[in-house]
Amino acid sequence: MYSPKFSITNKLLKTIGIIEAAKEVIENAPLVPAWEAKFREEAIVRTVHHGTHIEGNELNFTEASQVIAGGKIVGRERDIQEVLNYRNVLKFIENYDKQEITEDTVKHIHSLTTHRMLAEDAVGEYRKTQVVVKNAQTGEITFRPPPAIEVPFLMSSFLEWLNGAIDDPHAVLTAGITHYEIVRIHPFLDGNGRVARALATLVLFMHRYDIKRFFALEEYYDREPMHYYEVLQGVSKADGDLSGWLEYFSEGLAIELTRIKEKVKSLSTDLKIKKSFGGQQMSLTERQIKIVEYIQESGFLQNKAFFELFPMVSEDTVLRELKDLLQKGIVVKEGTTKGARYVLRM
Repeated sequence: MYSPKFSITNKLLKTIGIIEAAKEVIENAPLVPAWEAKFREEAIVRTVHHGTHIEGNELNFTEASQVIAGGKIVGRERDIQEVLNYRNVLKFIENYDKQEITEDTVKHIHSLTTHRMLAEDAVGEYRKTQVVVKNAQTGEITFRPPPAIEVPFLMSSFLEWLNGAIDDPHAVLTAGITHYEIVRIHPFLDGNGRVARALATLVLFMHRYDIKRFFALEEYYDREPMHYYEVLQGVSKADGDLSGWLEYFSEGLAIELTRIKEKVKSLSTDLKIKKSFGGQQMSLTERQIKIVEYIQESGFLQNKAFFELFPMVSEDTVLRELKDLLQKGIVVKEGTTKGARYVLRM
């Protein structure tokens, strides 16, 4: 049976800690339903756009968004179909209710991914010929997947491991291993990258790491596609050791969730303040939101912590922000000296 080779490095431990902390904040932050729906819609568009753009799709973010919303645009039919297909893949993942990922699951995701884009006998079917991956600019062969005759055995062996690994190792590592192994086996003639990324997301969802479906991993890969492919190829150069790839994969999720966490914290802080004032609109600056969040976490704010909170901002500027918060009745000042404490109004 398949057995992944990797080490739990200090970097991996640190990154997974960041992921766990962000997950906790996002899942427990109070958000109005409209904001939750907006986050999910944005995640869908970012996933679909970046997940297809990295494969050469020429639609920009706005055009992809319009296609997903059912609008008409001027663009290559292949690009439009590719976006529609990947949106359907996400719908399938969102509603997946089985306890295991079977070969039929993988093949169905491929059929959704390549609908109207491959010959019918290649849609949802393992490849029967040898394929190679070439550098688009030089034509040099950069990756030669296993022979086609080995694909059914490799997929069966991997899925046997995957379905026995639902509780071990950590969900993020299992998702990262899934991503890499599908790319390595390259079970289909085309669409392997999209299938691999979709299955990694499905693994996270099945491990209860859907995190309200607010995240989109594909943007991280699409930002520096050459680096993404280099890290994938680096596994074979490391004699099959997945540690470097898993560090990269987990770092991407940590970056994405940290970004979402900060937005969620700001919105939930704003919501709490509105509730405190009977729902009335309170206009706060980014610094003021950061001050309120700091007090929520630490219990109070003192002058000596100003530099820690705003390293590049003068004390007078922070005091002006606090004065406005005092006037709005959000913050209360306790004491009158340099040791005075600012706390949230009860």
